[in-house]
Amino acid sequence: MANRLAHETSPYLLQHADNPVDWWPWSGEAFEEARKRGVPVLLSVGYSSCHWCHVFSLESFEDEQTAAYMNEHFVNVKVDREERPDVDAVYMEAVQAATGQGGWPMTVFLTADGEPFYFGTYFPPEPRHGMASFRQILEGVAAAWAERRDEVGEVAGKIVRDLAGRSLAYGGEGVPGEEELAQALLGLTREYDERSGGFGGAPKFPPSMAVEFLLRHYARTGSDGALQMAAETCAAMARGGIYDQLGGGFARYSVDREWVVPHFEKMLYDNALLCRVYAHLWRATGSELARRVALETADFMVRELRTAEGGFASALDADSDDGTGRHVEGAFYVWTPQQLREVLGEKDGQRAVELFGVTEEGTFEEGASVLQLPDGEVDPSVKERLLAARALRARPGRDDKVVAAWNGLAIAALAEVGAYFERPDLVERATEAADLLVRLHMDNGARLARTSKDGKSGAHAGVLEDYADVAEGFLALAGVTGEGVWLEFAGFLLDIVIDQFVAEGGALYDTAHDAEPLIRRPQDPTDNATPSGWTAAAGALLSYAAHTGSEAHRTAAEGALGVVKALGPRAPRFIGWGLAVAEALLDGPREVAVVGPQGDVATRELHRTALLAQAPGAVVAVGEPQGEEFPLLRERQLVDGSPAAYVCRNFACRMPTTDPAELAGQLGGR
Repeated sequence: MANRLAHETSPYLLQHADNPVDWWPWSGEAFEEARKRGVPVLLSVGYSSCHWCHVFSLESFEDEQTAAYMNEHFVNVKVDREERPDVDAVYMEAVQAATGQGGWPMTVFLTADGEPFYFGTYFPPEPRHGMASFRQILEGVAAAWAERRDEVGEVAGKIVRDLAGRSLAYGGEGVPGEEELAQALLGLTREYDERSGGFGGAPKFPPSMAVEFLLRHYARTGSDGALQMAAETCAAMARGGIYDQLGGGFARYSVDREWVVPHFEKMLYDNALLCRVYAHLWRATGSELARRVALETADFMVRELRTAEGGFASALDADSDDGTGRHVEGAFYVWTPQQLREVLGEKDGQRAVELFGVTEEGTFEEGASVLQLPDGEVDPSVKERLLAARALRARPGRDDKVVAAWNGLAIAALAEVGAYFERPDLVERATEAADLLVRLHMDNGARLARTSKDGKSGAHAGVLEDYADVAEGFLALAGVTGEGVWLEFAGFLLDIVIDQFVAEGGALYDTAHDAEPLIRRPQDPTDNATPSGWTAAAGALLSYAAHTGSEAHRTAAEGALGVVKALGPRAPRFIGWGLAVAEALLDGPREVAVVGPQGDVATRELHRTALLAQAPGAVVAVGEPQGEEFPLLRERQLVDGSPAAYVCRNFACRMPTTDPAELAGQLGGR
């Protein structure tokens, strides 16, 4: 018999719909049931491409005896962290505060008031490595609840009070300036891995937002050191095992510092952010490797993650069937020398073994290797034959839910890559995803739903990152297509940010003022796997202000950047997008209006020159003379009957130009 998850839209929750555990989705009714029965709540948080979440489920949640014990002693609540990042953030903060570490699956025991009193992550079915078994944990918690209820209540109350007392230093008055950005660069230089690129040691995550900062810093200051760190890091990742050398696209992270063995799941957000980074690196250097990787990653997203409705799915699993019925991590992606020879023949096979760094003992598990590309390029026919052979393997599962924020990131990447490399099909895919968000995720008041699946909108409200990243995507699309409606939609979303998410002193909350109250209102300015809602909002507000001249949006952006002034010099790796936005603020950002008849070659040339300019955070409007599509086009006219570009910065405008080379000079000047 299916439990209460059968009607949910989250693929992760649906994976648990047939468990013998009587799961509830996160809801007031679940906590009411716990109060009525006088039992605690067992909260289990995970996501569909999480390897240990699958293991935990297989060992414990699918076990009849364990499930029977859970059903008798607890109300069991299952949460998809990607669908409810607010619930995840609040309880993860509690787990980290109590244990010093966190991760998924996350297991938290709560009172009927939602107050946590005991936590953990994965628990094995039998005691091992000094860890208690899941059954022992369940019995221990049930006994404490039955025999020491007052003590449990005191612990829960103390944890909630401690969380409430954790306030954030916003950096006081003012925005980050030259000095803070120079200190941030110095901090990144100290943590830079000169041998393998990237920052810090293993596990190593793609530092896409820090690289965006480095590229913008180079554009504004000419710092060769910043460009070198960005270029070396991108080259090391592109040639490592973290990048899929056959199908394009990046895995979530590398388990080693050399980028050799990835954790194989592929997330939409990583690929969207990295696609844009490599495109920007190409824009700065003309690197052929950067161009190839940007295009292959864009093509990967469209081919592997695009849904029937035109949005983009969240992730591909790390695990898949290895051909023997076992679900094994990386099975779809790894090769032995023998497998390469079987597909390519002896001669080409041996060449591929050497080219891809495949060894007899294997760089991964059981004699298999992750393909790398230390030097050179792959012959297209070799790639084609290997891809055809790989297509016969069992594919990793796909999490089909469409997350608003991550689709916003994908829209920005595809729009820009399509424009840079003259791939109108990619701009079309970006536009279709944007249409889906407006049609399905946005209500009449421009409030966003966080997720949708199979054309059906999810029940959970969008959080700050949804509004900010979708606005960012719409702004990029507006600049590329010349369709002012996308600027208008971004404005609707950013008005809600100002109205619903901004606190005293310019700080931002992750949930709206009218959102479901939790034990603490989540608020996190740090950039981790994605830009935080806080810094993403700062960037989108700043771009919108540059487009429209809106003082309210500029003020909100500057208020949000106070936290970058505080954290940038101290923890630059964890506020990379905030630093990138600060670079845009210091540069102006510049406003470019290109006026000319649509389809005119000269208009197109000026527009392309504007889009390819490296000026940090520059905004671009294109349209007919005195057009109504964009505020920046008002009262702008042709020059001597020819298409022209107007560049303004810090309330001062340059002479309009009809010459693309002169425009490039105006946008490249420091």
